[in-house]
Amino acid sequence: MAQKGNVAIVGRPNVGKSTLFNRIIKNRLSIVEDTPGVTRDRIYAFSEWLTREFLIIDTGGITLNNTAMFAQKIKMQAEIAIEEADIIIFVLSYKEGIAPDDEMIAKILYQTKKPVILVINKYDKQEKESELYEYMTLGFGEPIAVSASHGIGMGDLLDQVISYLDQIPVQSKTEGIHFSLIGKPNVGKSSLTNAILGEERVIVSPIAGTTTDSIDTVFKRNTQIYTVIDTAGIRRKGKIYEKLEKYSVIRTVSSIERSDLVLLIIDGKIPITDQDTNIAGIAFEQNKPIILVVNKWDAVTEKDDQSMQKIEKSIRGYFKYLNYAKMVFVSALEKKRLHLLFQTIDEVYDRLTQRVKTSVLNEILVKAQLLNPSPDFNGGRLKIYYATQPDSMIPTFIMFCNNPKYIHFSYKRFLENQIREYFAFDGVPMKILFRERK
Repeated sequence: MAQKGNVAIVGRPNVGKSTLFNRIIKNRLSIVEDTPGVTRDRIYAFSEWLTREFLIIDTGGITLNNTAMFAQKIKMQAEIAIEEADIIIFVLSYKEGIAPDDEMIAKILYQTKKPVILVINKYDKQEKESELYEYMTLGFGEPIAVSASHGIGMGDLLDQVISYLDQIPVQSKTEGIHFSLIGKPNVGKSSLTNAILGEERVIVSPIAGTTTDSIDTVFKRNTQIYTVIDTAGIRRKGKIYEKLEKYSVIRTVSSIERSDLVLLIIDGKIPITDQDTNIAGIAFEQNKPIILVVNKWDAVTEKDDQSMQKIEKSIRGYFKYLNYAKMVFVSALEKKRLHLLFQTIDEVYDRLTQRVKTSVLNEILVKAQLLNPSPDFNGGRLKIYYATQPDSMIPTFIMFCNNPKYIHFSYKRFLENQIREYFAFDGVPMKILFRERK
């Protein structure tokens, strides 16, 4: 599972970083406004060029003017993004030329020893004139002239990004099951990691790191090899700028990306917050199987026979989009119920790698359509002729039909439930794609 690579866009305020970001991701995630300093938080998204996927990070503008509102915080968050990046796109504005802020940013970027692509935005001329050569004095080689708002020069820029990404050494994946622990601070991720490893004793190759970094530890339990990727707690946005705060969401995104499955750690003593659901959303967007792990079960007072069911029902109410996810109650402090956690990890991984015989899959679909025929939708009725499961890390099913526009979302959900039930695909996300049979 090679890492995709991180690309950060940096520059002073109002040079068009967010417009460039949106152009690259072909989406309007960033607020584009003609006021300096609008982008305050780092925003990230996956993008693709020539089948090569990468993570693109948008940052706020860095300025010498420390009295500017948010200036220090923005500088700090841009520095975190620079630290996380494999490649940096340094954006200047052709209309304003080289400003003192640009020279200051250039000095910061020299120190990173990372590949820097110099981009001159807001350049609408057809010919590249010799006046662009003045930008070479910044020391980052020949600049690429673009107009992010008109899409000019994007191919040249993305070709350059890919050529640098292809030089990043590929991290080969170790054997066994890779899982990461995610969750907000103080839910007990480190305690659970210590409980897991303390019980095992067989640490094959600990990889050094700090508590604010991702630490990969390979260990063996019974005959199965696992790699636990321990990510530091994701802070609320307001706290991400604290002086000691080296952690960023980007690191968690990278940790999730390297995982086969993800444990979302929840504090069983306190109600679910938006922060819990936002963190789960990061893993959900990456299409990873998620296990909801309710920690601090020992600290839940006034327990009775129904407590677990009541808490589970309450938690699931907040994670409706994770209705497939399994839930486990543990106590990291008392090292209790860890055997159930590993049982669940093994089961989910087995489901993830399960392959269904095409003949049996089609038999089930014929029965499902007889049991519950597709409703009339968009001027027609769906008829599925044939289905197959291609090789994929997430269970994926391609259904060849008369016309994909006839599929109603409720009928798609019915088919998914039939496949889940019959082949026991519980605990994992699933993709169903409809293709017209030519």
